[in-house]
Amino acid sequence: MRKGMSHSARSAMFAPLGQVGRAEAVAARLVDAITLGLLADEEQLPSEADLAAQFGVSTVTVREALVALRQQGLVETRRGRSGGSFVRAPTNPPPDEWRSRLREVSLSDLRDVGDHYLAIAGAAAKLAAERSSPEDVARLRLATDDLRTAHGIDFTRAERQFHLEVAAAAQSPRLTHEELQLQSERGGLLWLPLGAHPHEEHAAITAAIASADGELARKLTEEHILGALDRLADVHLDLLGP
Repeated sequence: MRKGMSHSARSAMFAPLGQVGRAEAVAARLVDAITLGLLADEEQLPSEADLAAQFGVSTVTVREALVALRQQGLVETRRGRSGGSFVRAPTNPPPDEWRSRLREVSLSDLRDVGDHYLAIAGAAAKLAAERSSPEDVARLRLATDDLRTAHGIDFTRAERQFHLEVAAAAQSPRLTHEELQLQSERGGLLWLPLGAHPHEEHAAITAAIASADGELARKLTEEHILGALDRLADVHLDLLGP
């Protein structure tokens, strides 16, 4: 799995929070950064003062958020001259964890999230085809390559990174924030490792963006998301049983 992502994606993740002073919001943003791979395993986090400045909150709020991340095993604090807070990337979750998450939502909720995701991701893909730079396309190709061999949590992370890179390539901070918001809520359920690895779909989307074909990029992205939604709905119904 490659390290790092585009500057636009990282900037969106560390943009000031809309609701200042909430440790839960800071913790959620950092959890997303870690699970998306924006922050690599063993990477040192900025100081509490720097994080507070980036998020637009107090250092006390950041400190509370870091306590929550330590309790989740996602951050480790080391003392001494080379100390600080370091990322501990999550390993594969227990097999039943994603099933429990999926049971908690209704089929109508999944469809509603899917509709929202279609609108955001489809628009992002179209704009990416119209606005992306050669560097953006190169990052999309790297993200596509990551998906070729990814499995388990690495597949989920690579899938989410791919769509975040598409949004960043659209050169729209608002769309990138929307993508992040969806992924941090129930939109992330779309990319659970359900056994299907449609690598050809990602390659086709990337090719459409590289060839500046906005309508094709939108169409392929919408079909990709609808396929993921159909697979998720089938698994959801199976989990609920007769």
